[in-house]
Amino acid sequence: MPTRIHRKVEIAALLLALIAGGFCHRAFAADSSPEVTLNVSKASPRQVEPLTQSAILRDYKFAWASLGIALQSNSLASLNGPFVGEAASHLAAEVKGQQQNDLTSRYVNQKHRLEAVFYSAEGDIAELHDTAEYDLEIVAGGKSIHSEHVVVHYIVLMTPGADRWVIRHLQAVPQF
Repeated sequence: MPTRIHRKVEIAALLLALIAGGFCHRAFAADSSPEVTLNVSKASPRQVEPLTQSAILRDYKFAWASLGIALQSNSLASLNGPFVGEAASHLAAEVKGQQQNDLTSRYVNQKHRLEAVFYSAEGDIAELHDTAEYDLEIVAGGKSIHSEHVVVHYIVLMTPGADRWVIRHLQAVPQF
């Protein structure tokens, strides 16, 4: 019997974690979270505080997990929150383009190497450079039509929102 009780405790803990985590899509995003490292040694004009480092890292992981869900499900819902402004508009257009062409995309095995290059004196904006590596699969009609391993460089602008850091700008660039 101890194993049945143990299992019930595990299930109760899982349910509490889901409730505490907010929306179900947010809990799913956390489970499929990309691997992200953050180097803040070159940030200027001020250093990035440890608490801010943790928040940026957490929210960047969540944003990419949410983006993956949006592109795989062709739903804009998971983009609300982690992306605002130009980044949100651009990604919404990408999802709508997929919908029109009956395509979906999957980002698998995401690894992001983030480097903070600017952190404003007021602490209200961070410029990050991301070297992202992932396997990209494009699916049409339930069938994989393209698959490749990609390395993409992004310039990212993040600002603090009401309860998290949000991505305002996400621009792919040839290289830093």
